[in-house]
Amino acid sequence: MELRPFQIAITEEQLDDLRYRLRNTRWPDSEVVKDWTQGLPIAYARELSQYWAEEYDWRSREKLLNQFPQFKADVQGLELHFIHVRSKHEDAMPLILSHGWPGSIVEFQKVIAPLVDPTAHGGKAEDAFHVVCPSLPGYGFSEKPKTTGWNVERIADVFNELMLGLGYTRYGAQGGDWGSAITTAIGGRHSETCCAIHLNMVMRGKRPKHGEPTEEELKALEAADYYRDWDSGYSIQQATRPQTLGYGLSDSPVGQMAWIVEKFWAWTDNNGSPEDAISRDEMLDNVMLYWCNATAASSARLYWESFRSGRPAVVEIPTGIAKFPAEIIPPVRSWSESIYLNIQQWTEMPSGGHFAAFEQPELFIADLRSFFAKVR
Repeated sequence: MELRPFQIAITEEQLDDLRYRLRNTRWPDSEVVKDWTQGLPIAYARELSQYWAEEYDWRSREKLLNQFPQFKADVQGLELHFIHVRSKHEDAMPLILSHGWPGSIVEFQKVIAPLVDPTAHGGKAEDAFHVVCPSLPGYGFSEKPKTTGWNVERIADVFNELMLGLGYTRYGAQGGDWGSAITTAIGGRHSETCCAIHLNMVMRGKRPKHGEPTEEELKALEAADYYRDWDSGYSIQQATRPQTLGYGLSDSPVGQMAWIVEKFWAWTDNNGSPEDAISRDEMLDNVMLYWCNATAASSARLYWESFRSGRPAVVEIPTGIAKFPAEIIPPVRSWSESIYLNIQQWTEMPSGGHFAAFEQPELFIADLRSFFAKVR
């Protein structure tokens, strides 16, 4: 597999165009409620938009992302972008980290260095990983698929091929959101090379039919009902008409920002503002990868592709699960065991939500070290 070194380099013309569009936004009228129940409040949208246009320093943020070695390589006919950082520690374990929507490689910025060089970040040499962090097909700086068929299972096959192409014949995998589905598929389809998986979001699984729901199960069922009734509109739109959605989001940076930032509010462990969990710059870093690469439609197509796929693969290899309290639907172990047959670590986290590595990097790192120590 031919590796081509890559650096993020957004042009000044792109940045000038972004600022022009932000300064000339055509705003809707205000919501008629005093909270977020109708979506991103216009006062916050205007504030964040002004910050993005006038104060946000992309060049310094770009430099932070470019601290990690990045590459592109053709895998199964698609040009894949990925971070690849090898540890200096001889017995480091290869690990692939997979993001989801509306995330990106930005989510892992705070955890890569501690995973690769644990002795410099409070860990031991035996905790070290070689980290591979790809942009999903159609996301970030990876190529946009030009044909159908790019569902979770195919991406899992591509990521396994990527790891083999990098020389890793035995590796671990981690993911949340779509990354959880991809990691599950890797664990189920490629157990000859993937030795263990770790998840911070869990495929729902089946609730045993006997008995009344426990308190834990009731909370999960209530969260699932809320998600279905009040929080899943984005998913239905992306799964059914991703192209139609793409026109507006690709033309309006405020539209793209609102589409993503609303989920940072809804899915993080916060006290009313997404900035309680993730900094303003970090949120905009993530939005920038969607805006600058015009991936609104191509990223949404993963829903169109994968919601038509089959049931998740059963995973027999060792599995670790980190349960963060503000996850969209908190996982229940007895349900999860219908899919993950070899759960060796189940951690009840004290805080954090859907974007685990973004929100709680220290907890995330500690749980990965603890789990993968069992299977090295």
